[in-house]
Order: sequence, then structure tokens, then C-alpha cells
Amino acid sequence: MDFNKKEAQRREEDRALNCALLWIAGAIVLEFLLVFVNKFYFNPLVTEQGVALAVGISRGLHLARILGLVLFVGGGIWSFLCIRKQAMRALPVVLMLAGAAFAFCSHIILTFQESGMRMLLWMVPGWAGLALIFYLYQREFFLGAVISGLGVLGLWFVRHTEGVSLYTLLVIAAILGMTGLTIWLKKHGGFLSTKPGAEAVIGPDAGYPLLFLSSAIGLAVMGLALALGGGISYYLLYAMIAWLFALLVYYTVKMM
Repeated sequence: MDFNKKEAQRREEDRALNCALLWIAGAIVLEFLLVFVNKFYFNPLVTEQGVALAVGISRGLHLARILGLVLFVGGGIWSFLCIRKQAMRALPVVLMLAGAAFAFCSHIILTFQESGMRMLLWMVPGWAGLALIFYLYQREFFLGAVISGLGVLGLWFVRHTEGVSLYTLLVIAAILGMTGLTIWLKKHGGFLSTKPGAEAVIGPDAGYPLLFLSSAIGLAVMGLALALGGGISYYLLYAMIAWLFALLVYYTVKMM
């Protein structure tokens, strides 16, 4: 019996590692595409071919923004239908996330130009880091990292949009949504679904106060940046990154 349990645990760990490696591979491909766009779109060769390539990339970005949104919506509807049939598949989730990534990256590049590109070149490795956290660390750390990461993203939008904008409002809504999800998980013992046989998202001994604290810090720094101006958001970014590092240290020690 013990051997079977150990073998099942080993297979589960191998599956988690393989999934994490797939997400990292996807992040590497996306990072390569961003580097390519940065090289030939923002710094085109001073030749006829170089200008033509830059124009082609611009058109490709506009097309990727539309197609990515279509993939995101289509994948979301497909995933919803699979959940209703209790036959969840990986493909619709992958399509939804890939569409969201392409739509988001294309929109940020087209809207914020070089500053947006610099942010994405840092953000994509952060997405790969979140995949590692999701599959190899505690799920509660993943939730805390997502909430804190949203705070970092919100501060970046405050800095580059000068005040309240649709972007900052969306980030605030996302943090509130994650807070609502945390409250739901706490009330239902870590389960996302109340149906029999559902798998727990996080354990019953999860540190919910730390998750609520992450939400409070994220909302507080965004409110402070909006109240005092975008200039202070530069320094608050480092504060949020320091909080993320503190979470990393805490959950790493907790795993030992």
C-alpha cells in the first residue's frame, strides 16, 4: 500500500514538473517573439527591407490583438461548457490563456510602445515564475504571488497613464476578484466547487491572513500612488517587489 502511494505521488510530481516545463517553454517562445519585435519594430534596419519588415510587424500586432481576443473568448466558452459537463480538458484552457497572452502583449506594445515592451520583457519571465509556483510550490503562494503581481502591474499603469484609467480600474477589479476568491475558498475549506469529489485548491491549513494582507497591500499602494501622483509609484514598485520576495522566502522556508 505504501509503495502504491509513493508511486502515485511520484507520478503526480512528474506530471506537475512536466506541466511547469511546458509553461516555461511557452514563455521562452513568447519572450523570443518579443525580442524579435523589439529588434525589428522599434529599431528597424535603415533599408527598404527593414522598413517593410517593421510595417509587417505592426500589421501582425494588430491582427494578433484581434485573434488573441477571439481565442480567449472561444477558449473561455469551451472551458465553461467542459466544466458544466464535468469533463475538463487542457486544450481549451491552453487556447484561452494563449489568446489572452497574445492579445495582452499586442495591445500593450501598440498602446505604450517602447515602455510597454520593456515591461513585457520583464513580465513574461514573471509568468513563467508563476507557473513554477503553481506546480511546485503551495497553491496559497500562487494566489499571493498573483495578487502581489497585480499590484506591481497596477503601479506600472498608474505611472504610465498618469492617474485613474481603465487599466488601473481593471487591475483594482482583478485584485478585488482575487480577494473574493480567497474569501470563497476560506468559507468552503479550500474547495472551489461544492460538488462531491471536487479537488481542493488549497489545503485546509492555508494562511488566509497572508493572502488578505497581500490584497490590502496591493490596493493600498495603488491608492497611495493615485493620490500622490505617478512619480511615487516608481518607489512603490520596489516595495511590492520586496513583498513578493518576502512571500518567496516565507513559503520556501515553510516547505522545508
